[in-house]
Amino acid sequence: MVSLSWLERLSSAVFLLVFLLVFYLVKVNQKRRDLANIPPGPKRWPLVGNFGGFLIPSFIRRWFGQQSDKNAMVDLTEKANVYGNVYSLFVGEQLIVMLNGYEVVKDALSNHPEVFSDRPDIPAITIMTKRKGIVFAPYGPVWRKQRKFCHATLRNFGLGTLSLEPCILRGLATVKTELMRLNEGPGGAGVDLAQLIKNAVSNVICSMILGQSFHHEDRQFRNILDLMDRGLEICVSSPAVLINIIPQLYYFPFGVFRELRQVERDITVFLKRVIANHRETFHPDHPRDLIDMYLKEMSVQEDSSFTEDYLFYIIGDLFIAGTDTTANSVLWILLYMVLYPDIQDRVQAEIDEVVGTHRDPSMTDKGSLPFTEATIMEVQRLTVVVPLAIPHMTSKTIEFRGYTIPKGTVIVPNLWSVHRDPTLWDGPDSFNPGRFLDEEGKLIRIEGFIPFGIGRRVCMGEQLAKMELFLTVTSLLQAFRFRLPEGTPPPTLDGRFGLTHAPFPYTVCVHPRI
Repeated sequence: MVSLSWLERLSSAVFLLVFLLVFYLVKVNQKRRDLANIPPGPKRWPLVGNFGGFLIPSFIRRWFGQQSDKNAMVDLTEKANVYGNVYSLFVGEQLIVMLNGYEVVKDALSNHPEVFSDRPDIPAITIMTKRKGIVFAPYGPVWRKQRKFCHATLRNFGLGTLSLEPCILRGLATVKTELMRLNEGPGGAGVDLAQLIKNAVSNVICSMILGQSFHHEDRQFRNILDLMDRGLEICVSSPAVLINIIPQLYYFPFGVFRELRQVERDITVFLKRVIANHRETFHPDHPRDLIDMYLKEMSVQEDSSFTEDYLFYIIGDLFIAGTDTTANSVLWILLYMVLYPDIQDRVQAEIDEVVGTHRDPSMTDKGSLPFTEATIMEVQRLTVVVPLAIPHMTSKTIEFRGYTIPKGTVIVPNLWSVHRDPTLWDGPDSFNPGRFLDEEGKLIRIEGFIPFGIGRRVCMGEQLAKMELFLTVTSLLQAFRFRLPEGTPPPTLDGRFGLTHAPFPYTVCVHPRI
């Protein structure tokens, strides 16, 4: 009996091992079939995929002649020359499909939106956002309802309307006053415009969602803006990307992993304090901003998706998206004006002729300032502040341009490649505002110009961003001339690559014109 019992246990163990082996082989075979017709791409490393380079210290990469500081957008775009406009990368075992060129991006996001509009479950993002909010939430009924509510509410507070113009101009008046004060100081080392610009831009969205604005010398708010910048940079272009392969790395007590947690912690404390203050002073008959409107909606809405937790992530999305992208666009434009003084002269001559010096520019002037608008658009084309958009995901398997893209594939629309597409742009790497003007000097619209994305996930704040860009650029160039400090080498136009594309810090000398 003992011998028989031993044989039974052995048979059970063998059966279990055989079952597990067969199961494993079936899964491997299934995965091979799923990936049999995916787009081509570079050879990947075992376990880590195509991002194993982050495991190698930069000094070792330099020993082997590898450029650790190579422009990531250029590198990803150049790969399309080798593998085609639709190619594959891997982060660990996760398949990523890169879409390059306008026709490919448009085909996916506009012609097949029902497949390409979802958001992936990316560990580095999911840990911080819980897949809630507007930007990173999955596509579906909850996202549509939340986005519709936010868009309607923000319109009530001026989004996309002329009623928001005074708010923007008030912030710019503060910027101009501070620049005049700094100009009167000693020395010619120049000033860093970043903090002033970011504060002014952020206060516009803060007035709509938080019901308050912040002084540019408010240390806590300045720290929040700095943390936001750093978080957007390191979550994509540092070893923190390895969190997407080994999520537990997020909790490592050192390096960029600890830094990323600190960014999340401090921004969370700031936003939750604002929400708590609103809850304590909330009056349903007198909503002051989006938070109040959301709290009111929570009190009458039976839909369980309207919760304070979801509100927190919406506020975070709107705060970051409404600050970082527009502020960086302004900083890029001013940098180009410094590096191309002849273009700055032409823009200022047009502003002087149309607006003059005795009143502020207005959105009603926009149609009369075609060269100014063309210059703004050309800088947006060249810099693309969200160069790889926000990752999408396929909601089902699709045959796309001759390839099989499985359900759950991360899709990255390379907007940088769209704006450098030689089939769309003559001399795509050159700075030429005239490409947006016809022979009569009138502004023309080019289909492949999509700095705010395309499809169902197009940027909700596009109209606000356009208004802020136009008013900020025209107001500052009306009031000041910007140039490099004497003896200073020209700043690089490469930029810092993260989730957004920002210029490296630079200083300028500011000379009053009026």
